[in-house]
Amino acid sequence: MTARISPMPPEEWPPALTTFIADFRSAVIGDKAADGGGGQSGVNLLGTLAHYPELTREFLSFNGHILYGTTLSARQRELLVLRVAALRKCDYEWAQHTILARDAGLRDEEIRRVPDGPDAPGWSLVERSLLRAVDELLADARVGDETWSVLAHEFDERQLMDVIFTVGTYEMVAFALRSFAVEPEPDLAPYLPVATGSDSAAR
Repeated sequence: MTARISPMPPEEWPPALTTFIADFRSAVIGDKAADGGGGQSGVNLLGTLAHYPELTREFLSFNGHILYGTTLSARQRELLVLRVAALRKCDYEWAQHTILARDAGLRDEEIRRVPDGPDAPGWSLVERSLLRAVDELLADARVGDETWSVLAHEFDERQLMDVIFTVGTYEMVAFALRSFAVEPEPDLAPYLPVATGSDSAAR
């Protein structure tokens, strides 16, 4: 599927936005972004958002907290994001966060297990509850009492808030990626789900 909003090439981004995005990518990806080794993953989404610099700066400031200011561990965060991507069939989000999940220490076998959901064997009680929280939020806009009880025993109030806002943030990102039909960059191809159809750019 062709992108509904064509990404703006980086050389056409407003200078202030270019600096802001460079700082954001460096904070998220680390030294790989700073030395040019971070690849091109994300450039199509950022290029799409570049059409609306004011919104982009505000959203990325908030998204920055979810990615590097969260009280959750990187592993916990990425389990939540991957489950959102799997449920929303958002290939772009899945591919990008497969990379981040590996950086966070998730094994390939664990990543492949995320689409099987919270009842798949191998998850700890807390991880199972995190995955179930995603399912419940996306289905009912509320974490169920049993799931909440498990998470509240493990997490403090700030961590519980970060669970909710992480799921909500990447639900919104999936909305944007699929609605704008943002196409994955070539370096994301190895991380896309195996079963992709002709509309995978929008998924």
